[in-house]
Amino acid sequence: MTQDSIKVVVTTPIDEQILRKIKAIDGRIRVDQVSPWVLEERKGDLSHQDDLDLILGQAEVLYGWIHHFPKQLLERTPRLKWIQTMSAGIDLMPEAIRKSRIRIVNASGLHGTPMGEMVLEMMLMFAKDAPACFRMKQARQWKRFRPALLKGQTVGILGLGAVGGEIARLCKAFGMKVIGIRRFGQPGQSVPDVDSVFPREQLLQLLAESDYVVLALPLTKETRNLIGEKELGSMKPTAFLINLARGGIVDEGALIRALEEKWIAGAGLDVFVKEPLPPESRFYDLSNVIFSPHVSGELPDYESCATEIFCENLRRYLSGEPFLHEIDQEKEY
Repeated sequence: MTQDSIKVVVTTPIDEQILRKIKAIDGRIRVDQVSPWVLEERKGDLSHQDDLDLILGQAEVLYGWIHHFPKQLLERTPRLKWIQTMSAGIDLMPEAIRKSRIRIVNASGLHGTPMGEMVLEMMLMFAKDAPACFRMKQARQWKRFRPALLKGQTVGILGLGAVGGEIARLCKAFGMKVIGIRRFGQPGQSVPDVDSVFPREQLLQLLAESDYVVLALPLTKETRNLIGEKELGSMKPTAFLINLARGGIVDEGALIRALEEKWIAGAGLDVFVKEPLPPESRFYDLSNVIFSPHVSGELPDYESCATEIFCENLRRYLSGEPFLHEIDQEKEY
């Protein structure tokens, strides 16, 4: 490796075509794909540990999913300056890395469309009682009912970033009233497709006014267990909670009680505190729960799209420009 080379280490399996895109950014870039060795190591096979340590010891840039990072990453990467994750959230990243000197950049901007569509899917399933239709089909029954409308309903969105903004746009297209909360929101603040922006202190008021409450904010020390017994008790008994953000934002014990005792009408959940969701979880037994296995942010060509962000940031890194989507250590997103 020459003195001017930039050593990029990729820890997630991606195909050769995507690797070529990374290498083509600049002749100084040297790319090592170490995902097979990382997987071996996680399974207890240390036959390539010395080779992996040698490459990690030279790494200046690391790229991949957080759950594909090697163990003892900080100790093994003395030259590491920048981590580019394929995810938006960094709550699964060890705190020592998040608090270190290393710059951390995420893949925000990819998730608005798939997550927005998933929110609308869940809202429409509740409004049109799709679960009841599925049950009727399985039981070979025919029971007519009167579906509800989304038009004229109020959706409260917690988190008005890229994802929350796309959810707001889609809900507005359905004729819904859109209200929301953002971390630094001020009364009267204007946000596209949002009728009213509430400050954090008015969370209970937003919950009380909403027919659908959508969580679209990162998991941080401030948002952990943000939705608990008091908050769920503030919602309408006809309202639905939709969480596509992180499971830890909701007190799951309180949510199960609220669903069982009909404090709220139902919940659409893509994320849980413990994943995979254990077979013994009570969520499986609740007829007023719609869930998906943490797939709301997925795209058919996700790794390719994430690499486009990474390649743009590589260009910026080489030219000394600011990154796209660099994490603020204080905000944790």
